[in-house]
Amino acid sequence: MPRILIVEDDRDIALGLEEDLGRHGCMVATVGDGEKAIQRGKEDAWDLIILDLMLPRKDGFEVCQQLRLAGVKTPIIMLTAKTHEAEKVMGLEMGADDYMTKPFSPRELRARIHAVLRRVSEESRGTYRFGDCEVDFDRGEVRRAGTPVDVSALEFRLLAAFIHNRGRVLSRDQLIDAAWGRDTFVTDRVIDTHVWNLRKKIEPAPAKPSYIHSVRGMGYRFDG
Repeated sequence: MPRILIVEDDRDIALGLEEDLGRHGCMVATVGDGEKAIQRGKEDAWDLIILDLMLPRKDGFEVCQQLRLAGVKTPIIMLTAKTHEAEKVMGLEMGADDYMTKPFSPRELRARIHAVLRRVSEESRGTYRFGDCEVDFDRGEVRRAGTPVDVSALEFRLLAAFIHNRGRVLSRDQLIDAAWGRDTFVTDRVIDTHVWNLRKKIEPAPAKPSYIHSVRGMGYRFDG
């Protein structure tokens, strides 16, 4: 039975979520402001936090950032009425695991919750899935549709860096640190070539990537 903390200052929305998730087998608690959210998030062992962005006292960005700085690794799904991509990216960079824009259907939220909890469970077992790919960190192996994919050790380290920082832009310097090692000189062209080779092995259509996206002037972002 998943234990979920709902952080939402709109009482009607909070009650609706509490009732819906309770009917579907979740143990739910609610708080209505950012400071209480930080306190409850630190004190209790939650399986998931549903976090509204616009909150009194501290907003959702601050709550997420403070929880992550305190070492709280509980998955967070952010809720907001805002639709600007920059705010979505900012939420993910603060440490959120997923993001939903109001209005949303309870059914979609339940599906997102299930996906996040499944992903966390898989990672705890040393595996991660996206699309038809499965990354087995314990075995150092990538599989597509159950068939092993021939990736080099460097490509595996690149993919691992993307997965562990999904939703966040990684600069080329950060990719060098993760895959080649600190203080290694690698040109941008070499990095781009290795990313392209990795795309060819994991993307359904490498020329129109679904997972590893180029962010002009910044680096790459993995959305998987």
